[in-house]
Amino acid sequence: MLKKNTIQVFEYSFLPIGSSDFEQRHFVALSKLNVLHSNKYFDLSHNGVRFKQFVGVIQVDNLTIEILPKIDRYESEDQENKTKWQKVLIEMLRVTKKLNIQQVGQANVSRQSIHLLDIYFEWFLNEVQLLIHQGLIKQYYKETGNVKALKGKLEFAGHINKNLVHKERFYTTHQVYDKDHLIHQILGQALEIISTLSKGNYLYSKCKTVQLNFPEVKSINANENTFTRILKSRKSAPYENALAIARLIILNYAPNISSGSEKMLALLFDMNSLWEEYVLVRLKQACQDNDIAVYGQNSKLFWNGITIRPDIVIEKDNDIVLIIDTKWKNIDQSQPNTHDLRQMYVYNEYWKSKRSLLLYPSNNNNLNDFKSFVQIKEDPNHQCGLGRISIFNVEGKLDESIGKHLVDLL
Repeated sequence: MLKKNTIQVFEYSFLPIGSSDFEQRHFVALSKLNVLHSNKYFDLSHNGVRFKQFVGVIQVDNLTIEILPKIDRYESEDQENKTKWQKVLIEMLRVTKKLNIQQVGQANVSRQSIHLLDIYFEWFLNEVQLLIHQGLIKQYYKETGNVKALKGKLEFAGHINKNLVHKERFYTTHQVYDKDHLIHQILGQALEIISTLSKGNYLYSKCKTVQLNFPEVKSINANENTFTRILKSRKSAPYENALAIARLIILNYAPNISSGSEKMLALLFDMNSLWEEYVLVRLKQACQDNDIAVYGQNSKLFWNGITIRPDIVIEKDNDIVLIIDTKWKNIDQSQPNTHDLRQMYVYNEYWKSKRSLLLYPSNNNNLNDFKSFVQIKEDPNHQCGLGRISIFNVEGKLDESIGKHLVDLL
């Protein structure tokens, strides 16, 4: 079997060519992926890659690169610390519903050799196994081709072209009712990708078993438009999870992206957005039993079609009481930068809020530090506070009570 190599790095770290099985061919593949996405994932130099704020996993043939979050740039990069931050990333993805860890064996998740891509692959395989056990659906679809009995619509031009000699055949467009339809073709493509990328690890045999139990379907190359053609119905409802994961796998798979034969799959998440979503979910959980409403994705028109959107808006008794803007970075100095303060002033103005908060994470489980709300522009109706909140509890695990701590402190 093909040997699998895994590299764990932190966001904003530098990975030089020639270290930890990272070869020139991998560098070329990553550079082409970066160009494909407008150079937003990495900064490239002649001898390596510097990662940005995107975390997740990239696989290029037999090499897996797992990019982990980190708050403090001077934090230890030993294996224990990497394992801790891997668990943080997995938990954040689970809470924000980008990952369903309950569908994956907990014993496998706790293994050090497991990475994020394995978890998504196993989640998908479990979903497909469940569908096979429940019974795969049949659907009607149209097929055009030669048949021995006239049925459906006769394609006259095609019939003349193909059947001048074979008078016993009919070239028609007709309906077929079986399991070889679009939904199963998409799942089949995702299974084939997993089979290709899981060679050499524990999931390969499981994937082959699922493929043996899965019906033979036409091979397709699904893209974004393919998924828009899926018609939702009562019969297809059980496929929702499997299709969502298949979409993630297929649309992030880039075969032959390099000049060689490397096949690549990249599942990357912006850590700024992930931190924002995590805080939003935890705040909503903390406020669900009281009269405080918490909103995200609340945008307003700003200028010439441009909108502005604070990360989190908190409302009580139909009044905006606080606007929170989350920042995934370690604030070394006690003062935020001027751009962030201007942004908070605009939020206060447009949402008619008197107070706003810049919220930063801390990896010190004893630190929940909130500065007093200070007037912006000496205006009592425009106050901005600075807050740092620990993402870890006393046991060193991601703190699920972070929303409650925020509500209590504020």
